[in-house]
Amino acid sequence: MSYLRRLSTRSLIVLVVAVLALAGGAAIAVAAGGSGPTPPPKPLDQAIHDALAAPTPDGVTARVTFTNKLFPSGALLGGQVGSALLSGASGRLWVTPDGRGRIELQSDAGDVQIVWNPTTLSIFDASSNTVYRVNLPEHSSPAGQDTPPTLAEIDTFLADLGVHWAVSAASPVNVGGQPAYSAQVSPKHDGGLLGSVELAWDAVHGTPLRAGVYAQGASSPALELAVTEISYGAVPSSDVDITPPSTAKVVDLGTPSTGEQASNTPAVTGLAAVTAAADFPVVAPDTLVGLPRRDVRLVGGDTVLVLYGQGLGGIALVERKPDAAASSGAMSSLPSVSLDGLTAHELATQLGTVLDWQSQGTSFVLAGSLPPAAAEAAARAVK
Repeated sequence: MSYLRRLSTRSLIVLVVAVLALAGGAAIAVAAGGSGPTPPPKPLDQAIHDALAAPTPDGVTARVTFTNKLFPSGALLGGQVGSALLSGASGRLWVTPDGRGRIELQSDAGDVQIVWNPTTLSIFDASSNTVYRVNLPEHSSPAGQDTPPTLAEIDTFLADLGVHWAVSAASPVNVGGQPAYSAQVSPKHDGGLLGSVELAWDAVHGTPLRAGVYAQGASSPALELAVTEISYGAVPSSDVDITPPSTAKVVDLGTPSTGEQASNTPAVTGLAAVTAAADFPVVAPDTLVGLPRRDVRLVGGDTVLVLYGQGLGGIALVERKPDAAASSGAMSSLPSVSLDGLTAHELATQLGTVLDWQSQGTSFVLAGSLPPAAAEAAARAVK
C-alpha cells in the first residue's frame, strides 16, 4: 500500500480513473440512445438471461469517446492538460472472445493504452511514460464450463439486489446503432454522493454497451465511455497484443488478494488489540460526523483501517506511520485545506472526497462519498 502513496498525483489519479473505467469489464457507456431500431419489450430478468446466454461474438471493434467529469475543472495539475484519462479523449476498442482486449485513448497530452488478458491488466500512460501492471486473480471456473444462470437464479439475484438498491425495468433503446436494453440501479439509502449506475447491453449479442456512473442530482454521468461505431467480427491478435516502449517506467501493482488468501493470516481487530499491535499512535473516535465506528483492524501489518457508518455513505480512515516519501508523494501537490491549524491535502470529486494529513506521529487518509465540508468536519474530529 505504501508504494501508492509514493506515486505522483497525476499517476495515482490516472490509475484510479482507469480502474473506474474498467470496473464493469469491457462495458462502454453512451450519453444517449441512438436513433436506430429498438428491440421488443422484455421483463428485466428475461433480458438479462438472454444476454448472458447469447453466443460469444468472434470479436468486438468499436470507436469510443471517453469523457471525465469526475474532477472539478482546474482542480488538478494547476489546470494543465493531463493524461487522456483525466482530460477526456476519443479512441478505439478491441475485444477478442478469449478474454483479451485493448482500449486506446488519444489526446494531445499523449495516448493511453489499456490492455488486458485473462492473467494481466496493464495501463500505459504516454503523458508520464509509465506502465501500471497488475496480475489478475485466477478464474475460479474451468475454461468452457461457464453456464448462464437460470431465470430463477436471476430473480433471486434481483430480489437480493432490491433490498438495498432500486432497480429499474429493462428499457428498449438503441446504442451505437445496435438494438439494446438499458437498466438503472440507485441506492435506496446510505448511498453517499452516488446517484445511480446505468448499464445497457446489446439485445442480440449480449455485449455491454452502456455503463455510466451518476452523482446525486446530476443529469450527465461523472464518467462516460461512449461508443460511436461498433462492429462484430474476428479481431487480429496484433490489435490487442501490444507492448509499451522499452523506456517506460513500470509500476508493478502485484496481485489483488483474495478472501481465501487473507484468511490464512489471522486479522488483528478491535481498538484495543490494534492499538497494542501498531507502532504509531492510533486515533479512532467513537463517531465521525454522526456515523458510529463500525470496525477497526490492522491491514498488512503496518496500516490501520477504521470504518464508520454503513454502505456507500460510510467513511474509511486509514492510518500508518509517517514516512518522508509519503509527505512528498501523491497527495502533496493537491489543493491544501486547514484543519484547525494543520494542513491537509484534499481531492474533491463529484462522487466523494479524500483528505491526507499528518499529526502527532500518525499519517491519516480519510475517504468517503461525501462533500468536502463534511469530509473536513470528520477530519477535524479525528485531529
